[in-house]
Amino acid sequence: MTKSIGFPLELLTRPVTERLAYFENYTVAHPRLKEVYEILMRTIAEPAGASFIFIYGPSGIGKTTLRLRVEQKLTELALPKLESDRSRVPVVGVEAVAPESRNFNWKDYYTRALIALEEPLIDHKFDYGVRGISRDNFGKINVESKVVAPALRRALENALIHRHPDVFFVDEAQHFGKMASGYKLQDQLDCLKSVANMTGILHCLLGTYELLTFRNLSGQLSRRSVDIHFRRYCADNPEDVQAFKSVLLTFQQQMPLSEYPDLVTHWEYFYERTLGCVGILKNWLTRALKDALDREATTVTLKDLQKRAWSVAQCQRMFKEIQEGERQLSETETDIQNLRSALGLGTKPIVLPEETPKTTRQPGKVGKRKPKRDPIGVQQDVS
Repeated sequence: MTKSIGFPLELLTRPVTERLAYFENYTVAHPRLKEVYEILMRTIAEPAGASFIFIYGPSGIGKTTLRLRVEQKLTELALPKLESDRSRVPVVGVEAVAPESRNFNWKDYYTRALIALEEPLIDHKFDYGVRGISRDNFGKINVESKVVAPALRRALENALIHRHPDVFFVDEAQHFGKMASGYKLQDQLDCLKSVANMTGILHCLLGTYELLTFRNLSGQLSRRSVDIHFRRYCADNPEDVQAFKSVLLTFQQQMPLSEYPDLVTHWEYFYERTLGCVGILKNWLTRALKDALDREATTVTLKDLQKRAWSVAQCQRMFKEIQEGERQLSETETDIQNLRSALGLGTKPIVLPEETPKTTRQPGKVGKRKPKRDPIGVQQDVS
């Protein structure tokens, strides 16, 4: 191996399972992930009155990786406080499981959320305030089958107030929209709002573009929400193309193989079958790597990659969903004109001046300053 490598060389002598696990656990801190991570961390630190953070993006963009990184960082930041407050849990993450029937299962969701709040080091004598919910001598939560969803919700509210996490993450949150006819989407949202309002805990909902159906259900929700768009890399943007190639290069350097696969040369093929989504790319490469390791090959071949690639039909269906989601999150000139017209401002858009570097004013000598006073009745430009 003549080129520089990114993985520990001793991995080449390790079992297949260990080599595969190394690559599976490796994540690339690519520009799009870092951008969304920084915005999310700043919003959690200062939500400015927001109760909800909505993170939208394509399936396979890396939302779960983002959540795990933020959870790790928030836990690190909270360690000094945990020494004095052993009952606190700095961050909680739960997945909204897709329902087996047409209705979202709130009882299952509340139960999973209560379990997610449990930590082996915290006091297991906490009283949830609901009959039928308790913890055994080992700290494991027990929920009797007779406990109904509203009672579980009250228990979750009590637990969140007691544990007081910085943020409550809900992954795959688009599943909240699964319901039978006759039910209103607003009713689903009201359940979430109830928990957020009663506890004062910031909720972060991560999901596909299907989550956009929640976006503008009410003006109150819009006012108390922060939207974050986790975008894919676009082939018509040179900076995005360069970032995507860089991700490919990093992945090929991290594959624990005696010979590098040449991924960057075929970047257009990888882009075509991932639509610019790093999460899809990572899963694809992991499957191809497993095939190569199972047959004791020295590298991953194009045949391995082609066998594990998404079909054209899958890509086309996925791309239609992405296009619709990106369209809903975009603001066209027509949208701006319609808003201005409705507000009575006319249809001519405002052109904001470009920012210019600020210059440092050099103070004059005492007694020699000649301040210029504004003429009475003349308005000065303060833009």
